[in-house]
Amino acid sequence: MVFRSDYPDVPLLDLPIHDAVLGGAAARGDLAALVDGITGQRLSHAQLDAATRRTAAGLAEAGVAPGDVIALHSPNTIAYPVAFYAATRAGATVTTVSSLATPGELAAQLRDSGARWIITVSPFLPTALEAAAAVADTPAPIRSIFTCDRAEGHPSLLDLAASTAPEPTPTIEPATDIAVLPYSSGTTGTAKGVMLTHRNIATNLAQLDAVHRPGEGERIIAVLPFFHIYGLTALMNHPLRGGATVVVLPRFDLEQFLQTLQDHRIQGVYAAPPMVLALAKHPAVDRYDLSSLEYVLSAAAPLDADLAALCARRLGIDAVRQAYGMTELSPATHLVPRSDPAPPPGAVGRLIAGTEMRVVSVDADADTDADGPGAAGKDLPAGEPGELLIRGPQVMRGYFGRRTETDAMIDEEGWLHTGDIGCVDDRGYLHIVDRVKELIKYKGYQVAPAELEAVLLAHPGIADAAVIGVTGADGGEVPKAFVVPAPGSSLTPQQVIDHVAGQVAPYKKVRAVEFLDAVPKSAAGKILRRRLRDLERSRPAPAGTPATPDPATQTPMHAGNGAGPEEGPTR
Repeated sequence: MVFRSDYPDVPLLDLPIHDAVLGGAAARGDLAALVDGITGQRLSHAQLDAATRRTAAGLAEAGVAPGDVIALHSPNTIAYPVAFYAATRAGATVTTVSSLATPGELAAQLRDSGARWIITVSPFLPTALEAAAAVADTPAPIRSIFTCDRAEGHPSLLDLAASTAPEPTPTIEPATDIAVLPYSSGTTGTAKGVMLTHRNIATNLAQLDAVHRPGEGERIIAVLPFFHIYGLTALMNHPLRGGATVVVLPRFDLEQFLQTLQDHRIQGVYAAPPMVLALAKHPAVDRYDLSSLEYVLSAAAPLDADLAALCARRLGIDAVRQAYGMTELSPATHLVPRSDPAPPPGAVGRLIAGTEMRVVSVDADADTDADGPGAAGKDLPAGEPGELLIRGPQVMRGYFGRRTETDAMIDEEGWLHTGDIGCVDDRGYLHIVDRVKELIKYKGYQVAPAELEAVLLAHPGIADAAVIGVTGADGGEVPKAFVVPAPGSSLTPQQVIDHVAGQVAPYKKVRAVEFLDAVPKSAAGKILRRRLRDLERSRPAPAGTPATPDPATQTPMHAGNGAGPEEGPTR
């Protein structure tokens, strides 16, 4: 059967994303739009609107043309939305880059997306310069690097905004032109550019409006990264569209986070599960006045129902609500409405307006490890678990330059195969129970096993390797490597961990290692990950696995952005 939203359909919002978000900004005048949670610096809605227009003029004068791709590589700052909307006003596509990206990872994204420009911050300049040098001999070298702050030798956003050139007026086709190109691993494989049109993003905001729209002046804290589609939507596009005040922090540090909640009388928190864990259990929470909090919503990774209830009781709110979606869905499809005082425990929400869903059976053959989205069978009724298929105006246009992968993800009838296993209860709420996709979710970040396996296999002491997600000390998912040492190798688990850590962003690090005689594979050579998961569940972790201290896991105050003390700059 096809499940349909109970909310009335919303018309397609065929507007450029900057108009969909900032269309009413000028009229809001001095109402604060963005506040730096550390320095107190603020931008009003009118100032934000004006700054994006003038910065767009500067970008156009510098040579940015419609259809260009700009890589936005920055932590959360109040300048991030200025850079984003200025780029789209100039007719460019923004490819958002993880603030934890290594030079190699940034270069790979630049090369794949064809980006010709980079906007970054001065602490990230060494990474940006090294990545730009790596693509200098490609057909699309970097033309210029701009900075959100001041850095000698590079134009800043303030320099661009000082331009006297006319504001650009590019022709934008919302249904087809790409507004943002975030990178996602989908259900399997390495990261791919997700083509989200202006219509995709704008209409998804209108779909969310029907469930909850932050009101004018409502105070939201933005600590989850803007470069992630969750942060981009829930902490930037959606609250600014409603006239809210977004208080920005560059990373999640618990004491700083709690101080900001108290000092700015924050009303709404959009969280990932590690943040909920900290709010539920960390003793520091009791030292702050959090009485202004009205709601907490968690997404990006599964949240335990008991943990959610514990957090709600401690904060004195009726429930910690959840939402569901994925980058390829712009991203939202389900949301627990604030109007429901007692949502079912563990539910991730009800279908938002204009969205359809099917729950289909999955053939789980352990011998062939049928882990892909193409293993769908018959439609299932409410109460029975199966793979979730989604259709609606928020479904991506496709993966950039990857027709085969797009066709494997979206079928001929427009259904996107999510790779998640869920069921619908008798109240219409969705519950996620498992998944068939290979992707690992570490603190809400996507980690592709194939990428880590490639890094592992490059080590001369490793003959073969496979990576799966396993349950970590905090109950979340962490990457574990199963390694076959090369003959004569004296490799240790810690050396394997160090090898991977030196080549990937911190949140992608392998957190545990086990040596095997052979990696289980099908006759066709495909890794049988289900057998590894069964092996992991069947016995305790091997004694040879080192107990590697991980501040991002062990200390909740460093969990929210996946950025512990060693996992990215503070500012």
